[in-house]
Amino acid sequence: MRDILSEIVAEKKLTVAQAKISKPLEKIQRELQIGKFRMSQAIQKGAWSLIAECKLQSPAKGRLNQTHSVIELAKIYEANGAAMLSVHTDKHFLGSNEDFIKVRAEVDLPLLRKDFVIDEYQIYEARLIGADAVLLIVRILTPAELKKFLYVTWSLGMDALIEVHDEQDLKIAQATQANFIGINNRNLKTFTTSIENTIEIFPYVEKSRVIISESGVSNVEDIKILRDLGCDGALVGEGLVRAENIGEQTKLFAGG
Repeated sequence: MRDILSEIVAEKKLTVAQAKISKPLEKIQRELQIGKFRMSQAIQKGAWSLIAECKLQSPAKGRLNQTHSVIELAKIYEANGAAMLSVHTDKHFLGSNEDFIKVRAEVDLPLLRKDFVIDEYQIYEARLIGADAVLLIVRILTPAELKKFLYVTWSLGMDALIEVHDEQDLKIAQATQANFIGINNRNLKTFTTSIENTIEIFPYVEKSRVIISESGVSNVEDIKILRDLGCDGALVGEGLVRAENIGEQTKLFAGG
C-alpha cells in the first residue's frame, strides 16, 4: 500500500537541503523579526475557534477547488469569522512560500504555516515569511526533535500546533510543555479521514491543553460533536473549500 506521508517526508529532505543552499540559515536569522505569539492570543482554552485552511489540493484526492485562489480563500475566511488561517507551503497541496507571503500581506489573522517540518531550518524560514505558528507532526519527529523544535519555535515568538494521530503520539506530545495539541483525523498512510479518531483519543488528552481536531470535518453536525466533546476548535480545509458557499460554511463552522 502506498505510504503518502513517507513519500512526502523523503522529498522534503531534498527540498530543505536545496533551500539551505539558496538561503543559508544565518541569512534568515539576520532578516527575520521575532513574533508575538498571536496564535495564543487568538485561540483560547474553552472558547470555540475555527482554523480555516487555504487548501487547493490533496495528495490523495487531487484538486479540491478550481474556483478560488489561496488569497481569495483567505479573505473569505477572514470576513466570515475564522479565528486563524492555515496556509500550505508544501507543493503536494499546491502550496508555496510565495502564496504564504501574499496571504500575510492581505489578511490580519494569525497564520499557521502548514508543512512537514523535519528540520529546524523550516521553523526559522516560517517566521521569515510571516508565520505566527508552525505544525509539528509527532509521527515524523523523534521525541528529542519535537522538544527541540518546540523550543526553537517559542524562541522566535511563534506557537506550535503539535499534531498527534494515536495514543502513542499523544504520550510523546504530552511529555512536552506544548499548549496546543491537534488530533489528526487523517490516516497518515492512506490520507482517509474520520472524526472518530478525535472521539477515541480525546479522553486521554490532558484537559489543560488546547485541543484542536484536524481534518475530516465536513458539516455542522461534525462541529457540534467536536464542540460537545470538549474540543476547543477545529482545523478545516476540504470541508470549507468544497462547500457550495464557502463564506456561509465558514460562518457556520466558526459559530460552532
